[in-house]
Amino acid sequence: MPSDPNPRAQSAARAPIDVRRFPWIRKLATDYAFEFSALSGFFAADPALPDSWRDMVARTLAYERPREGVADCLAAQQASRRAPAEAVTAAARLRDARTVAVVTGQQAGLFGGPLYTLLKALSALKLAERLSAEQGTPAVAVFWVEAEDHDWDEVSACTVLDGDLQPRRIALGTPEGAGRVPVAAVHLDDAAGVEAALTALEAALPPSEFVGPLMASLREAYNPGRSMADAFARWIESVLGRRGLVVFDASDRACKPLVSDVFRREIEAPDRTTQLVSTAGAALEQLGYHAQVTPQEGPAVFHLDGQRTSIVHERGQFVIGRTSCSAAELLARVTENPEAFSPNVLLRPIVQDTLFPTVCYVSGPSELAYQAQLRGVYEHFGVPMPLFYPRVSATILDSGAVRFLDRYDVPFDAFQAQDDGALNHLLQTQLPPHVEEIFQQAARAIAEQMSAVEQAVPAIDPTLAGAARSTLGKMQHDLKAFHGKMIQAAKRRDDTLRRQFERVRLQAFPGGHPQERTVAFVSFLARYGPALVDRLDETLPLDLGQHWVVTI
Repeated sequence: MPSDPNPRAQSAARAPIDVRRFPWIRKLATDYAFEFSALSGFFAADPALPDSWRDMVARTLAYERPREGVADCLAAQQASRRAPAEAVTAAARLRDARTVAVVTGQQAGLFGGPLYTLLKALSALKLAERLSAEQGTPAVAVFWVEAEDHDWDEVSACTVLDGDLQPRRIALGTPEGAGRVPVAAVHLDDAAGVEAALTALEAALPPSEFVGPLMASLREAYNPGRSMADAFARWIESVLGRRGLVVFDASDRACKPLVSDVFRREIEAPDRTTQLVSTAGAALEQLGYHAQVTPQEGPAVFHLDGQRTSIVHERGQFVIGRTSCSAAELLARVTENPEAFSPNVLLRPIVQDTLFPTVCYVSGPSELAYQAQLRGVYEHFGVPMPLFYPRVSATILDSGAVRFLDRYDVPFDAFQAQDDGALNHLLQTQLPPHVEEIFQQAARAIAEQMSAVEQAVPAIDPTLAGAARSTLGKMQHDLKAFHGKMIQAAKRRDDTLRRQFERVRLQAFPGGHPQERTVAFVSFLARYGPALVDRLDETLPLDLGQHWVVTI
């Protein structure tokens, strides 16, 4: 799809940064944006081409899906959460056979999780809007809440920046079942300590006019007694539901019968999915990429019975925990009780795109890597593989930090390092040019003169040659040490510059990690209020392979 034509958005965002400069972005993700032809065999089509979208719409609409059943499930979920009218209207459009979806999703992270969760959802909304305008096809943005994952450590904490821009970790306790059962089954009871976490969050956030309303909304969503997944869904819906985001709780038992055929086919060919994924992974590695997933053989489904248990396939039998059963017995269970089964990460996209008319999925870099291994799985199940579009990537800085970046020529990624290397270099560039030149001249003069001494000394006493070299080394060391002292003096002299540099680093790379992966988006809502979402929507283009620095 073409780049964003909105001049207001382009003027509001700082010049884009090519993600190939970032060491934490792996080659597969950068080639997907800039050299798609190298990966074309692993994906359905290039999302940068308008024809890809037109063809994908046609393929998606040609595949029959249980639209009425999905819409009924969504309506029931939305009613239980009292979803905004705009979200309800959007979900109802999925009953129409002409409607397609742009889907994204995330685990149910505490208080919404990192900034990238918000960026993924906004990307899906923007793509759905553009798809409707350019293809003339009704498109809905869907947020899939991965509610059947059981990794409690992954979702039970978040990080915010306090008034001094220091990262503060806010965490829940460990309620019954946490780490063993799906997060949808973990309830925010006294052991979870949700009220204590909310209190800690409020204390950590810098005071602003927005904190009070924000905390009221969070307390409404994270009400004691609710499940972790339900609280997350309510919170995301309260932030973006009025923009038409359709939030789907993937743990909904009422939806499982709609995908029971997927579970049955997986059990009928229990090793096929993992073999296809492994083959694709090996092909990626041969091309110099990495395989994100190295699966063990067996069906890509879990059994849900109080907890989430892998199903092992051994010599024609299936083992669930300590219980063994035949293929016929397991298939009968799926037919009678599909609610007791759940897809793993490899089968989840098939389940998702069996339910929803997905033209495009908005991916993070790690997701894109494992999606590169799934083309054969889509073909095996006969489900159209959608386009994959990398989410918007961004860092939010205050205006002072952006002015600093505009004024000084410091590469953005240089702020990731947690030492003073980049700062020292900056301070060095601020010295009067003649001072640095004099140091360089002195270093050359010492080297030249001592070299002459070293050559002359043997004529007098050959044993003094080593002493001459040692003297040169000491002089060079002393000059370097003096140069360092001068840099330190410059630091003290220009303490303002040091503080400004550190302020950028604290915001952009807290603890040395990219902001969008570390800082919860509630941190920015507390600082900037609801205008944050409007500003990001207006400011962030959908261009591939770019990272944007934004000020609100």
